[in-house]
Amino acid sequence: MDSTGSKTDIGNKIKELRNKKGLTQEELADRCELSKGFISQLENDVTSPSIATLIDILQCLGTSLKDFFNDADDEQIVFRPDDFFEKEDHELHNKIEWIIPNAQKNMMEPIRVTLEAGGSTYPDQPHEGEEFGYVLSGSLTIILGNRSIRAKKGDTFYYRPDSEHYIKAGTKSGAVFLWISTPPNF
Repeated sequence: MDSTGSKTDIGNKIKELRNKKGLTQEELADRCELSKGFISQLENDVTSPSIATLIDILQCLGTSLKDFFNDADDEQIVFRPDDFFEKEDHELHNKIEWIIPNAQKNMMEPIRVTLEAGGSTYPDQPHEGEEFGYVLSGSLTIILGNRSIRAKKGDTFYYRPDSEHYIKAGTKSGAVFLWISTPPNF
C-alpha cells in the first residue's frame, strides 16, 4: 500500500480480507447490511465508503481501522549501503555504520565498525543488556573491565557489558566487525 491511502488500496485490501475469510461479495454484503453492488463497486474502485461504513465492513471482516491501515507488511526488510548512516571519529580512527537505520526502536541494534590500525571505539560505561560481534577482517582486542580478549577474522564475541568496555585494533592492521547490542545502545 502506498502512503497516499488511495481508494484503490482500500478496495483491494477489502477484497483480500474478504477472500481470506472465504466470503463472497454477497455474504459480506449480508453481514454488513449493504448491497452486493456496493461491495463490488467498492472493491473495483468505483466508489469509496464513508468512515462509518468502512468501520462496519472491517468489523464484519474481523479487523479494525488501526490494523487495516497498519503498514507492517510494508516494513523494509532488506537494507542496502545507500540506507546506512555513518559517522567517522578521526580522533579514535574509527568509522561506525548503522546498517539498520533507526534500529534504536528495535530490540537489537547492529552496527559495522571499521577500525584503522591502532584505532578504537569510544569507551562505554557498564549498561544493561548483551553485546555480540563477528570479526569480518583483521584482529582486535576487546577490553572489558580489566580483561583483554583477542579476536581475529572469523571469530565471534559475546558478553554482558557489566564494566567499562571498548574495542581496539592492533597497531599493525585494522579491523572490521559487526557489533550488535541488545537493547540498542550505540
